[in-house]
Formats: sequence, C-alpha cells, structure tokens
Amino acid sequence: MISGPLSAELGLDAANLGLLTAVYFLVLAGAQIPIGVLLDRFGPRRVQSVLLVVAAGGAALFAASTGLLELLIARAMIGIGVAAALMAGLKAIVTWFPRERVALINGYMIMLGALGAVTATAPAEWLMGYSGWRGLFELSAAATLAAALLIFLAVPDKAQLVLPQRTSLKLGAIYRDPRFWRIAPLSASCIGSAWSLQGLWAAPWLADVEGFNREALIAQLFLMAIAVCLGALLLGTIADRLRRRGIGTETLFAAVVALFVIAELALIMRLPLPSLLPWIVVSIVSAATVLSFAIIAEYFPSELAARANGSLNVLHFGWAFVVQYGTGLILEQWTPQDGHYPAIAYQVAFAVSVAVQIVALAWFVVPWLRSLDWRAPASFLRALANDNVPVETVTASTEIRMFEPHESGEW
Repeated sequence: MISGPLSAELGLDAANLGLLTAVYFLVLAGAQIPIGVLLDRFGPRRVQSVLLVVAAGGAALFAASTGLLELLIARAMIGIGVAAALMAGLKAIVTWFPRERVALINGYMIMLGALGAVTATAPAEWLMGYSGWRGLFELSAAATLAAALLIFLAVPDKAQLVLPQRTSLKLGAIYRDPRFWRIAPLSASCIGSAWSLQGLWAAPWLADVEGFNREALIAQLFLMAIAVCLGALLLGTIADRLRRRGIGTETLFAAVVALFVIAELALIMRLPLPSLLPWIVVSIVSAATVLSFAIIAEYFPSELAARANGSLNVLHFGWAFVVQYGTGLILEQWTPQDGHYPAIAYQVAFAVSVAVQIVALAWFVVPWLRSLDWRAPASFLRALANDNVPVETVTASTEIRMFEPHESGEW
C-alpha cells in the first residue's frame, strides 16, 4: 500500500523493498516456537499483551525512520510484536472450544482478524491523504498500544496446564511426526506464497502488468482484502459441514490448493479472465490457515496446541520470506521501463513458486492415491471384455485412507 511513496521518499529499489517487507516474515518465523512455548505455559492474555507493546514501539520507530536500517529494525520489532497474534487466538480456541468445532471457530477468528487487511487498503489510502505514510504508522502505534491494554485488562485467564520440563522432547516429537511433514510443505508453500502475493506483490503486478492506475489498484486491493475475510468464514463453514458428512479437512485443503495453483497459472499465462478472479482465489488461500491449523489440532493434544501451530507457522513465515525477497531479486534481473518491470519478470518469479507448490501437492496426494482400491475399475473393464468374469465391487464399508496403513493408529 505504501510501497510507492516509501520507495520514492527513501530511494528503495525492488530488492530493498522485498527485503524490508520480508524481514517481517523472517522474524515471525524465528519467534514462532519460543512464543508457542510461552503461550502453552502462560496463556494468551499475558503473552499477547506484552508483545503488542513491542509492536507499538516498532510502528512508532517506522514512522520516524529516515533510512533502510531503521526501517529494518522497526519492521523486525513489529514482526516480534505480532508474532503471537494468530497463535494466541488459536490457543484460546483449542482451549475453550470442542475439537469438532475448531475449524469453524478458526474461520470466525481469522475472518475478524483479516479486517486488518481491509483497513490497509481504501481506509489507509484515505488516511494517507491527510497524514502521509508516517502519520499512518503513528496511528497504528497508538491503536496497537490500545489493543495491548485492552487484552491485558479484559481477556479472562483460564487455568493452563503447566507442562513438565520435557518440552524439547515434545517439540522434537512434533517435527518427527510423519503426518506433520505430509501437510507442512503443502501448507507452507501455498499459504506463505499467498501471504507474500497479497501483502506486497499484488500491487506492483496490477500496476506494472495490468496497467491499473492508483484508484483502480486501491479498489481491487480492497476487494481482495474483503475476500480474505469472507474466505476465512467460507472455508471454516465448509470444513465444518464436510466433517459432519465424514469428509476430512485434508480433502478440502487439497482441493483449495489445486484451485490456488490454477489461479496462479492463469495469472502467469495471462489468460483472458478478469484480473480480479484469480487474485480473489489468492486472497482466499491467504485464509487457508483455517484448514491447516484445524488439521494440526487433530494430530496433537490441546496442551501442545500452541507449540504445534508454531512449528507449522515457522514454515509458513519462512516460505513467505523466501517468496517475498526472492521475487524482488528475480525482478531485479530485468531493467524497469518507465518505472515498471516487464510482465515476463513477474511470470518467471511466480512460476518458480508454483513449481514448488505442485511438488508439495504431489507429496501430499500420492500416498492417498496409493491407498485407494484400484481393483474395482480394473475388474469392471475386464467384465466389459468378458461377461463371464465376475465384477469386484467396492462396498460402502470400504475404507479409503489419507494415510498409510501403519499410520492409522496414530491418526
């Protein structure tokens, strides 16, 4: 949103801009596991309120910065300060609600949290007209400090299970779990990419490739932000309905990822579609943590929920850093023309990310395909050739597993 004015005032190129925004994700990734331990031990109220004070300080420093180094430090402070924002809510949900409703309640929470993305579009543009980007960050600092005080004073404590000092073993068990590594690459490569595209590279694409003016760009970013909110609610509701019908959240997540890949390919190949359509899909995938965190909640006990979520979030934010900074580095390989990078630069950068997502999707889906009973269609084809060959049927009780047989007990 402020990339244009910020770059013009402080002389930032695409690589510096990518680094400046990516350091936020890098710090978030590094803080996830320690903060997960703190949340499991001390609860969301104390951890969230203290860290938001740090975020407020970072926003105030960003507003006063005059060079890249100060901006990087400020962004790092903001990253640390909001590192618990998502996980604190997830921890509260796992603690206070039954597991069968986690996906739905996650959707409600992320929908409300995504209103921040809405305020970062048209409302932020309106405020910048009065105060500039510096005033916008000063206002953010004040609002964040107010949120910290409100959480500390108003959010109730709930008795937390204090774990014995075997935390490292517990954390190691999370990272050794084969179920975790089946979903983690897919979740990280898709959600991290969606965050990067939504948070930074959508605006330059719309300006450089689609030729949008400032007004049209702001309008589309606003609609994309609304899509994040509605997407969180939609995914949570669909997951809840499908679960009642015996369809696992993993199946829905794989379908969402496939749709995401198709949307990205539509952008890369410049298919004759309205620009908003594929970008809306990207926005919805930004909220797909509703699904992946609900899946993770099934794997581990609630007293380890924050640590398990943090372990996955490390990969989310780590990949978002790679995509955010890497895209800037790739764009730098082309010479801007009239201040705009050519379409091929964005196409190459986006294609690299899509290739990783396709590999991760195959890693997730292939074991499930191997578990399907392929004898039924084979026997049916034989029956067509020879009426005397009996046809094997798959009954309603046939078990179709997402995981290998030896993992069924763990599931």
